[in-house]
Amino acid sequence: MTVSRTLDDRAGQEPAGQATARGEAPADRATVRGEAPADRATARDEAPEFYIVGHHKCGTTALYKMLRRHPQIYMPKLKEPRFFDTDNRQRFQPRRAGPLPGTLAEYLALFAPAQPGQLRGEASPSYLFSRAAAAEIAAVRPDARIVAILREPASFLYSLHLQFVQSHVETVKDMRRALALEAARRRGRRIPRRSPRPPDLLYGEHVRYVQQLQRYRAVFAPEQVLVLIYDDFRAENDATVRRVLRFLGVDDAAPIAVQEANPTVRVRSQRLDELVHTVSTGRGPLSRTAKGTLKALTPRPVRRHALATVRRHVVLGAPRPPQESFTLELRRRFKGEVVALSEYLDRDLVTLWGYDRVD
Repeated sequence: MTVSRTLDDRAGQEPAGQATARGEAPADRATVRGEAPADRATARDEAPEFYIVGHHKCGTTALYKMLRRHPQIYMPKLKEPRFFDTDNRQRFQPRRAGPLPGTLAEYLALFAPAQPGQLRGEASPSYLFSRAAAAEIAAVRPDARIVAILREPASFLYSLHLQFVQSHVETVKDMRRALALEAARRRGRRIPRRSPRPPDLLYGEHVRYVQQLQRYRAVFAPEQVLVLIYDDFRAENDATVRRVLRFLGVDDAAPIAVQEANPTVRVRSQRLDELVHTVSTGRGPLSRTAKGTLKALTPRPVRRHALATVRRHVVLGAPRPPQESFTLELRRRFKGEVVALSEYLDRDLVTLWGYDRVD
């Protein structure tokens, strides 16, 4: 098995002025939700020792679930606290999600149940996309260990778009049309009302792999950052997870239960999906009436199973394969990024991902 090694110096760092021009907070100006420097220093011993920083749809949920079962590791039930992506805060509280920690004290409280000797960690895939998270994490925990997982760009964006449609963050079901809206969305136009973080819909920004890794290389030593390739994680799951365990400094001989998580699905109808969710939660007069009737006639486990079955078999479906012509367009668009990433990691991803056949 070949797993990309920790980052090295070969690609250098992103120019400091460039980061500031894009609105990214330089490392020495990181401000964690307005906390005073003294508070951050006090929190250093209470903050997580490691962070799975992304990307979405690259196996981060499966890795989180497997690491969470290790006796020497503690990860909270809330998988994605998203505390350090301060440059992409949500506009409102999503209806289907629970509240996120808003203060450093609330964030650290997530890890209070950890037992003595356990390594604390969290998994917020938004941290790799964020321009601020690397410096924010380093301000609180400069000795942190960072794990990133990268995926071939076309398949990554295809899965990401389907995920956004499933969660109603994206309303444009055709991926080609959704990507064509990037320019308008940069100007604040054509933003779905259910999208809490509009920058997430700038799909091309998610594939700036080298810039994203450079942000972490700028504030963490090379041996503190581990980059994995999704193909390795899928093909040699057990061996890849044990590689992560060794990187974290915990027992890599512990039993590992392979986990499948967060599969890519297609939403047939967002309206029908919303109706099923509305009935299940009892929001609105009609849905409260419907839920009341169901509650009177059926036990709770039966109701939940029935609604889940309807969603799984009626609302959701197997994803259709992407159009080959559009996939080729994406691969041409991102070939330069794959070439740069191959050089940065000193690994031939061009051949692994088939970009050597892209003109």
